[in-house]
Amino acid sequence: MNREWSVVPISHIVEGIYDGPHATPPPAIEGPVFLGIGNISEDGHLDLSDVRHIAEADFAQWTRRVTPSPGDIVFTYEATLNRYAIIPPGFRGCLGRRTALIRPDIRKVDTRFLFYSFFSREWRDTIDANRLSGATVDRIPIARFPNFPVRLPPLPIQRRIASILGAYDDLIEVNRRRIAILEEMARRLFDEWFVHFRFPGHEGHPIVETEQGRIPEGWQLLNASEAIAFDPPTRVPREGAKPFIGMNALSTSTSIIDDPEQREGNSGSKFQNGDTLLARITPCLENGKTGLVRGLLSAGGIGFGSTEFIVMRQKAVGPAYIYCLARSAPFRAHAVKSMSGATGRQRVRVESLKQFPVAVPGRDLLGQFEQVAWPMLNGAGIYADANKRLAASRDLLLPRLISGELFVTAAETALEAAA
Repeated sequence: MNREWSVVPISHIVEGIYDGPHATPPPAIEGPVFLGIGNISEDGHLDLSDVRHIAEADFAQWTRRVTPSPGDIVFTYEATLNRYAIIPPGFRGCLGRRTALIRPDIRKVDTRFLFYSFFSREWRDTIDANRLSGATVDRIPIARFPNFPVRLPPLPIQRRIASILGAYDDLIEVNRRRIAILEEMARRLFDEWFVHFRFPGHEGHPIVETEQGRIPEGWQLLNASEAIAFDPPTRVPREGAKPFIGMNALSTSTSIIDDPEQREGNSGSKFQNGDTLLARITPCLENGKTGLVRGLLSAGGIGFGSTEFIVMRQKAVGPAYIYCLARSAPFRAHAVKSMSGATGRQRVRVESLKQFPVAVPGRDLLGQFEQVAWPMLNGAGIYADANKRLAASRDLLLPRLISGELFVTAAETALEAAA
């Protein structure tokens, strides 16, 4: 280690460390965010796609100890450990159960450098050494946390290191926004054409009444089973390792599926590239867990996964149509309404989904939609792959920079190549 670097207790470089409440306020439909473990992602950002709210009238009570502010570092200290995120500008909420907050002293430490330090092997070893195993969950004692050691270079070097690692994260964030925009464009296009019937040339297709409902002249209103293959037979051999997709790999807001595991066997749902996976169990369905299978590299592009997926495959309509339909509000409302079973373990009835009415135009218009929407969804997948490469590069640099093993100038050169 460079002689200019030092090791200090974290209490020497922060203004305060605060844990969250040990209770849960009444939920509200809207209002400030009650920040939970699930809102702090493993890769270090706040995921506010699915949040619990508290009433505005309760906000003062639940922020008596501390009000999270931009630049604070929130972290988990019980159950799921080693999750950290920086509070962004504009956030308004309170700490939830099993979360705590660090307020860095910016005169002594760069906030982002401290944040990245929490992903180093040295810090993770410190957490493991102080881990307390309980009857149900592990935790780290907040009382000891201020004494945990942090390795620091001089402040100007901290800033350069944070700038390098932050540049990778900034590129990743730009790509995340691109993914969201592309998916939003595809889904809005679907709504325009197939829900509001404002498709190219719609002026020449008056809306007509049918026994099933109103549709443009020349279209068909079909049961979903006539247009989509639900849980179609797919041959996945038992022998050898193959891609496996679990429920946690699906996103609540995008088509992107995390990298599949490699597993032997074939029990569970079976699918291939181009299929849509729809979570059928509560609360995953209500939370919007849906994915578009892409990039499976096994022979034939096949894989298997959770038993709680409904697999949807093209039949009379294409893969972009099916994915956008699965994300659409009417389809999801129908799916939720069809759920049955014991409280807390309710599942969508596939037979009910098969009866959902879908508006289907002629092949030419369906082809036009796929030609426009599929590149949007495929582009989202390309940006997701780019993010995996950027994250891998960042993760290779991070431990060497945080430990002082790698000179900053060399890392800055690597960043230029990546950008």
